[in-house]
Amino acid sequence: MRRPKGVRTKKSVAKRFKITARGKVLRAHAGKRHLLQGKSAKRRRGLRSTSVVDPRDEYRIKQCLPFDH
Repeated sequence: MRRPKGVRTKKSVAKRFKITARGKVLRAHAGKRHLLQGKSAKRRRGLRSTSVVDPRDEYRIKQCLPFDH
């Protein structure tokens, strides 16, 4: 039995990005995985929040997430 053809979500992209109700794409900051002792508390706090993806990259990300927008 074959899998039905159609549009598929790129799961690697779905785990990394979130699309808001207004259509903006959110991403997490890089650099929060390891070696955190060497980073200042202020820097670690800044890495905690999410930020908006640059508009130039938005289109490609949304193409990989066809059912999220």
